[in-house]
Amino acid sequence: MEMQSYEKSRLVKAGFVLLVILSVYFAARIISELKKDSLLGESATPATISFSGHGEVKATPDIAGVYFTISKNAATIKDAQAGVATVEKTALSVLKAKGVADADIKTTDASSYPNYKYLNAICPQPILNVSGSNSVSSGSAIYCPPGKQVLDGYTASESITVKVRNTDSVGDLMQALGIAGVSNLSGPNFSIDNQDALKAQARKLAIDDAKTKAQALAKDLGVSLGKISSFNDSSNNYPVMYAENSMVSGAVAPKAAPAVIPAGQNTITSDVTITYEIK
Repeated sequence: MEMQSYEKSRLVKAGFVLLVILSVYFAARIISELKKDSLLGESATPATISFSGHGEVKATPDIAGVYFTISKNAATIKDAQAGVATVEKTALSVLKAKGVADADIKTTDASSYPNYKYLNAICPQPILNVSGSNSVSSGSAIYCPPGKQVLDGYTASESITVKVRNTDSVGDLMQALGIAGVSNLSGPNFSIDNQDALKAQARKLAIDDAKTKAQALAKDLGVSLGKISSFNDSSNNYPVMYAENSMVSGAVAPKAAPAVIPAGQNTITSDVTITYEIK
């Protein structure tokens, strides 16, 4: 009898302990769900505010890009290519004499293709003379379809880009290339060879600009800035238009190309957006 009472007491105590554990577990789950639903005054997503910043750095260009094409027409593709090779040899000699390194000369395109022209057959037109007999007209020719395409020689061309590191000599170099007989000559396109350091400097200025705006507005609103929740760099460092441009068409020397072409200044820009949590 005492044994049965003892076992019953043990079962009651175990049931009570289990009930307490279950109660604690479900209470914790309920509190967690309430917090998620902001029923206890806490928001699951913190409030944020974003600021944009702009920075720019000006620098004098240290390289100039020059571009030219050599194009020749001939009765055979071999002769057209030979004509291009002759002008190219002269042009490369000019570049070497001006101190341009082989690594700064690059062929961007080379092509050879046939040319065609369209011919129509001429139809003789009979007419009546005063005696009533037929004869052939000696007036304007009338073309009879269909016509046909016939080969009209070949064209060979080669396009070359040059990086000129001595920007003060780019005007003289372009004059010499024009005299060498290149078909098309354009440039110079002034730029900065290594922009990484300038980009980093411009980005630092943009970040400082955004931080200054954030601190000023936070003070006006009476809020505190928390941690940064996101950062975006939307910088577009496009090449700035060069100071002056020359364009030569045909194998003639540029008559008005200046000996010195002003390089001006390039502007490296950076635009960022910083998003803060606010307290």
